[in-house]
Amino acid sequence: MLNFSVNTNMSAITALHSLNTSEMRAAEISKRISTGKMVADVRDNGAIWSIAQTQRSEVASLGRVIQSLNRGSSVIDPALAAADTISDMLIQMKEKALAAADGTLDSVSRQAINEDFKGLRDNIEKILSNAEFNNVNLVDGSTSSHSALSDESGGSITVQGEDLSLGGGILTMAATASLGTQTLSNALISEIDSSIENLSLAMTRLSAGQRRFDQQSDMLLRHQEAVQRGIGNLVDADMARESARFQAEQTRLQLRQEGLAIANRSTQVVLALFQS
Repeated sequence: MLNFSVNTNMSAITALHSLNTSEMRAAEISKRISTGKMVADVRDNGAIWSIAQTQRSEVASLGRVIQSLNRGSSVIDPALAAADTISDMLIQMKEKALAAADGTLDSVSRQAINEDFKGLRDNIEKILSNAEFNNVNLVDGSTSSHSALSDESGGSITVQGEDLSLGGGILTMAATASLGTQTLSNALISEIDSSIENLSLAMTRLSAGQRRFDQQSDMLLRHQEAVQRGIGNLVDADMARESARFQAEQTRLQLRQEGLAIANRSTQVVLALFQS
């Protein structure tokens, strides 16, 4: 037997509950679509959100380390460029020294060759002074080493400076070297040869240091991308799936709104009892 009540309409209460449930689901799906995330904040899923936040912290830390490594590599670039230029200049200086070592050379010709030689010699210091990046110069003797972060725990990678100043351990030729006489010219030939060999080794060391920076940066960049993909797997929403669910939930919502309207009309039966 059906019970009709004006005070309590159980059909309407049930329909309203179903309607509220659909509205909540629609709101959740709408949030996922608007944010693109299955877990946008801690209210969505506390455990997953906490894991994702930890991974985001790692991504941010890796980004800082990669920046440090890239700066370290950039410091080496001008140093290598300067060393390469000086290497070419040393070859030219050796040619000048060989020419000046010719005993048949007249004084005027020797003086002309010597002026060219001194011009190359003096230009070496100018090149060295410009071989800096971010106020760090690895080849003018002002910096013994340069370090960059290597990992998120604070480790580091270091490249040693190479002092290419004239009269040093690499370019042994003095800053006042000249080709004024045949004897001086003969002596400078072997010095220039030694300087060329020493410079080649210094460039090899700088290049190896740069490779360490670049390789570490590349590895960390790959790791960072992998962690970012992992975060996406945890929190990103499947937009195609959520769109389909949203359409379905909208249909349910409309049906339950209609059901609530029907349930509310059932109280009209009570009026019909008095009209009989």
